[in-house]
Amino acid sequence: MIDSHTHLDSCAPGNDELVGNARAAGVRRILTVGLDVDNSRRALVAAETFDEVWTAVGWHPNGADGYDDAAGAALRDLARHPRCAAIGETGLDYFRDSARPDAQRVAFLDQLAIAREVDKPVVIHTRAADDDTIATLREHAVGLTVIIHCFSMPDRLPECLDAGWMISFAGNVTYPRNGDLADAAALVPDDRILVETDAPYLTPQSRRKHRNEPAYVTETARFVAERRGQGYDELEALVTANADRVFGWGA
Repeated sequence: MIDSHTHLDSCAPGNDELVGNARAAGVRRILTVGLDVDNSRRALVAAETFDEVWTAVGWHPNGADGYDDAAGAALRDLARHPRCAAIGETGLDYFRDSARPDAQRVAFLDQLAIAREVDKPVVIHTRAADDDTIATLREHAVGLTVIIHCFSMPDRLPECLDAGWMISFAGNVTYPRNGDLADAAALVPDDRILVETDAPYLTPQSRRKHRNEPAYVTETARFVAERRGQGYDELEALVTANADRVFGWGA
């Protein structure tokens, strides 16, 4: 199994324990995702330390007021690291007012440009900003491999699929209140689906008493497989092949 999106630096136990637990659960690849330059640097250290770990370097939209030319230059340097598999997470978040929308857009567009420069996929965060996120991607991400992380807009699934984007499901797909999201998981084509934890957030329903970690991606995967009418092994093979193709990290 793979975890296509996590934040090792934000999780409670140390990386040795996190990666060891994931390995014991059968998780063979982990993408740990940067939130700013310093966080992306620490993510790359984890990727250099553990064979299972790769990194997305990026700047989260909630911190976009701090994004400037120096940040863009630093991310460009980090994006060329051989253990960097993607750019992000980037996007738009209007749910929180921690960053101005115009600053978010500047950071978003620059990170799309970085992804194009280094020919790597881009990991997208969107919350309460679906219209603007989709419009921005349609205009500025043509030709890029786009991963909609923690997919949470089931009513927009047809548009996302028509655009050719990858769809990644996190633990919130397992929550009883999110039946429409679970229904969407059943509709994603085999070659477009990924699973993730977004740890330490969004612990799957079966582990809700615990803080999330990469090992728990197997719980989300079992739920998604069941909703899709697939065996766990079948879904595991699909998401592993998809992640290999998208991130270029091999078997």
